[in-house]
Parts: sequence; C-alpha cells; structure tokens
Amino acid sequence: MEPAIILVRPQMGENIGAAARAMLNFGLSDMRLVAPRDGWPNPKAIAMASGAAGQVLDQARVYPSLAEAMADIDYAYATTARGRELTKPVLTPATAMQDARARTAAGVRTAIIFGPERAGLENDDVARANAIITVPVNPDFPSLNLAQAVLLNGYEWSRETLPPEPAPHGRRPDGEVPATRIEIEKLADHWEERLADAGFFFPEEKAPAMKLTLRNLWSRLPLTRADTRIFHGMLRQLVRRD
Repeated sequence: MEPAIILVRPQMGENIGAAARAMLNFGLSDMRLVAPRDGWPNPKAIAMASGAAGQVLDQARVYPSLAEAMADIDYAYATTARGRELTKPVLTPATAMQDARARTAAGVRTAIIFGPERAGLENDDVARANAIITVPVNPDFPSLNLAQAVLLNGYEWSRETLPPEPAPHGRRPDGEVPATRIEIEKLADHWEERLADAGFFFPEEKAPAMKLTLRNLWSRLPLTRADTRIFHGMLRQLVRRD
C-alpha cells in the first residue's frame, strides 16, 4: 500500500500537474487535494500532467480540510524546511520513507503532506502529522518547488524496488555490447597469426610465453563487439601496407 500524497491549499495548477508526474514516476497514485486555490478540476494541471500522469489527476480526491483528507491515515509525515516549535521527530526523505515502508508492511496507512507553494505548511497543519520531513539542502536556499519535494520523497519511497542500473532502451549499438568469448578468441588468433608471420615471436624458445601473455592481455580487456572489429581492421590495414 503506497503513501497518500496530500497537497494542502496548492496554489498553481501547473504545480499540481507536475506533482502528478513526479508521483507516477515512482508508482504513486493516491493524490489528495485540500482546498486548491483555483478550484478543481484545473485545466493547467491537466496540461502539465501530460499524458499518462493524467490518470493521477483523474483519481485525485478533493477535501475542504486536512483533517478530512487524513480521515483514514494512521501515520503522516509533514514536509517543511522551516524550524518548528512543535516537538516531533525530524527525518530526511530517506529515513522517513524507510520508516514508511516498515509501517506500511505492518498494515499502517501512511501519508506525506505538502504545503502551499508560497509559504509551506502552517503550524496547524504540521500539528496533525506524526513526524516532519526536512530535506538537507543548502541552508542559504532551502526552498524546494512542490513537484521537486514530491519527486524526492517518491524516489526514496521506491528506491528499494528500483533496478540498480537504468534499463537499456531498444537495441543496444554494438559499441555497447560486450564481445563474446568466441569473438575475443578469433581476434587473439588473428593477431597471433599475423605477428608470427612478421617474426614477432623471437627468440623461438620465448614464443610460448609471449603468446600466453598476449592471450591473457586480450581476455583482460573489456572489449565490445565494435572494438573487435576495429582491431581486426587495424591489423588488416597494417598487413596490406606491408
């Protein structure tokens, strides 16, 4: 069960749409809007959501108050960059979302609360949360765009399920495909043959050790398919010039 993303009194439709995109980037879909300034639905939000993220807006629920938006929430995190006189745990997005994953696994319904763009959450809003999330950013410029804040927390929520490396898109060019063992063997054979013809392996008693060293060199190199073709071509050209 994913955390609900609650936007309290959001002011600009474009930011709501951008937040929807950030949510969908990381598999989040439960958007809740508390008293959006320009009403709902908002054409600017729809335009900014651009395509698939529109489904997040289609399912978004609107509430007149934060208390009503949190009616089914067991544990909530309030995002704020400002210090508060309220005594609550203060977490980074990473530690907060680690905590949220553990609570969710135990059947606890969680939410992340974001405030209006201009001034952020008020103390009355933060008081309804169980913990505070603060991003450790440059203290001289701690302000984050609404969508950026949603994106950061969405990433931390999903990071344990994300692949360790980006997935390749479409067919990889040969310059990125590792050479096979057979391709490397053929390349080593080609060079060994031409070097032997050129009298490289001299004196004769040292030839076996020299060949072994070269064979080991080829197998150590992280060659791609394109690399093997270049090395074959280089050798052919050198032989042709002779």
